[in-house]
Amino acid sequence: MNLDDFELINEPDVPTAALKAVELVHNKQADALLKGMLETKMFLKSVLNKEVGLRTQKMMSHVCVFEIEGIDRLLFLTDVAFNTYPTLEEKVKIINNAVEVAKACGIETPKVAPVCAVETVNPKMLPTVDAQTLTEMCRRGEIKGCELYGPLSMDLAIDETAAVHKGVTNPVAGHADVLLFPNIDAGNITYKILVRTAKVKNGNLLVGTSAPVILTSRSDDFETKINSIALAVVIADSITD
Repeated sequence: MNLDDFELINEPDVPTAALKAVELVHNKQADALLKGMLETKMFLKSVLNKEVGLRTQKMMSHVCVFEIEGIDRLLFLTDVAFNTYPTLEEKVKIINNAVEVAKACGIETPKVAPVCAVETVNPKMLPTVDAQTLTEMCRRGEIKGCELYGPLSMDLAIDETAAVHKGVTNPVAGHADVLLFPNIDAGNITYKILVRTAKVKNGNLLVGTSAPVILTSRSDDFETKINSIALAVVIADSITD
């Protein structure tokens, strides 16, 4: 790769380098931000900087896009790395961000499944109550641009045969594009199981920012980082403040 046409900025101090990179994107001197070999906490501190950060009016959330052998479509997992225990209101915003990414990837009307441990509403399991409320909100037009149904267990969200066996006939069941996780524990564990045990290709982004933020793990392989950069390019034109 010929670097003659690129400006290389040598900043040996890691926190200063992180902030400088964010500032370059903030000032439109760069188009996207890629996390390197530094701690996520330090990286995000720069992204959230009040003077040169990439905040917008939107809530920030993480979306990872998976191509999984044996599944005939892309899966959009959210939020597995940024928001920890989102409230109902925050889940709506996370859904909106993920739907925007899915649409940028060519899915006209994404199907969204709030994933829970079970597919029935149990008052003692708050995620199932939230899933039911989100379904009702979508039905009333309060969540737009997608189809949404839940609660759905993971098998019913992605496997049509499992949905048929359990008598769940909603169009989202077995055909979900966006998987909304109830919290970071469920999402992050699922993400790491997939990348370590299944044949997958994936890319990861932090969205809700003024420019694409490529938020990968330091343990992610080269291909994942390349895929994440490609994903950032795909969604760049669709980003709105």
